[in-house]
Amino acid sequence: MRQINPKMPLWPAEIERDLVLRRKRAEEEQWRGEIEDIDMTLTFVRTKQAEQADAARTAVRTTVLFGLPGTRHVSG
Repeated sequence: MRQINPKMPLWPAEIERDLVLRRKRAEEEQWRGEIEDIDMTLTFVRTKQAEQADAARTAVRTTVLFGLPGTRHVSG
């Protein structure tokens, strides 16, 4: 399993914005091969963003301590 550092910079968001702009231009210019490549890269970047979000959620989870089991004293 790949380990994602939740403190990683949010570079995928910046890359995604750039790719969306590049895809728009590729559509305008009818660069079909470029559109396919950008779509694949966008899929990878969005997956990375989801992994970062999952890592951040995991990092803020708290541990619950239930204590050690003990013996019960019965009076009688």
